Amino acid sequence: MTATRQPTVARPAPPAYPAPRPSADQRNPGTPLDLEAVLALRVNRSAVERRAATIPTRRTVKKEWQAAWLLRAITCMDLTTLQGDDTPGNVVRLCAKARRPIRPDLIDALGVAHLGIQVGAVCVYHALVPTAVKALAGSDIPVAAVSAGFPAGLNPFEERIHEVRASVAAGAHEIDIVITRAHVLTGHWQALYDEIRAFREACGPAHMKAILATGELATLTNVARASMVAMMAGADFIKTSTGKEPVNAVLPVGVVMTRMIREYEGRTGAAVGFKPAGGIRTAKQALDWLILMKEELGDRWLKPDLFRFGASALLTDIERQLEHFVTGRYAAAHRHPMP
Repeated sequence: MTATRQPTVARPAPPAYPAPRPSADQRNPGTPLDLEAVLALRVNRSAVERRAATIPTRRTVKKEWQAAWLLRAITCMDLTTLQGDDTPGNVVRLCAKARRPIRPDLIDALGVAHLGIQVGAVCVYHALVPTAVKALAGSDIPVAAVSAGFPAGLNPFEERIHEVRASVAAGAHEIDIVITRAHVLTGHWQALYDEIRAFREACGPAHMKAILATGELATLTNVARASMVAMMAGADFIKTSTGKEPVNAVLPVGVVMTRMIREYEGRTGAAVGFKPAGGIRTAKQALDWLILMKEELGDRWLKPDLFRFGASALLTDIERQLEHFVTGRYAAAHRHPMP
């Protein structure tokens, strides 16, 4: 991994619309585990942190450019509810917001009604998958389920496999699985590969996002190695966090994971998606992540088939920023309620 390469700086262009939806044939088939390549990965932490620190400070996106990028952020959002007090009613309201994520008056003022902007997916616990599937019927918004013993990943293995299969059978088109962190912390890379490969097979036609829980992996070298193993095992996306760890999506981890995606594509030709999740609450943070994707992986990764935010509160702030663009005033948060 080359941690010090600086990408060419270019003015970001407004994204084209509408963004394509994920396609069933855009899959990462995986490869046999190349343990030698995995163990050869090393990360220069200080270089990565220097690179990450440039993202929020070097560039700003303003006016119509910012509005266009924020609309793109919405299309790449996995609108999520993963609370202990989730109810079917909450999920139905969340799905209604997923279909119409921006207030109609703002849509009209922005002149984007013809784009049909909606979120990338709705993400819920396994038990609420049928509710979400029913609420989203007639749309092309997929339901994502967190499975495999979310969030700790410490349930018995067969139970985790069964939960993945049950979520797919209930109608989930995407499965966010969690890995056993101990395999990473103890260097049992073959065990990690075998586990993720089994989850991939259990997912069948559903796209699989492998949650690495990077805040619990101790080092950026472990993050790099776990990312590469997950992709070799067939993960369609690699995801930073469950959102339940003390440290979730942070830019240095994003630099490492996106460069692993780039290296894997160079080795295999397979494009793997990326999902930062946890702690992304403001429009400014969303822009930082979009800039990271553009600079490290290119425009291809600015679409929902290869990039997602795991977010809930983020949508409220994006709506507030869009209202400010339209009216010149910031609205109170209650004007953009979330379920």
